[in-house]
Amino acid sequence: MTIAAILGGKGHEVVSVSGDTPVSDVVALLAERRIGAVPVVDGGQVAGIFSERDVIHALAAEGAGALDRPVRERMTSPALTVRPDEPVLGALSLMTRRRIRHLPVVDSGRMVGFVSIGDLVKYRIDRIESEANAMREYIQTA
Repeated sequence: MTIAAILGGKGHEVVSVSGDTPVSDVVALLAERRIGAVPVVDGGQVAGIFSERDVIHALAAEGAGALDRPVRERMTSPALTVRPDEPVLGALSLMTRRRIRHLPVVDSGRMVGFVSIGDLVKYRIDRIESEANAMREYIQTA
């Protein structure tokens, strides 16, 4: 089970923003798309991630004025990333250890996808249920 398998099931479209985007625009994008984070991409490279947590920290530190700042000033950087050939359990372990919920998927320096902990957990549960069903069928026919 690799990250590539998850991307194959969910697609490779990634909503991203540039570092110059105002925080207020990114907040509106998160709300509109009902997503928890976006990668910040500059020059074709993942520069960081901007998440709901970053919004909270920015508002706590600067108040409403934080909304006018460019997202590069408030994003989490550097972004932790995974490769498409990374095992799902390895990515889940990384997310748990680092207490993060989103990972850009990078191949040869280029972002090819974005996965959330929800994507990984759903994929893992689906696999476990499939294996359990196969075991039940095997037992019933034995």
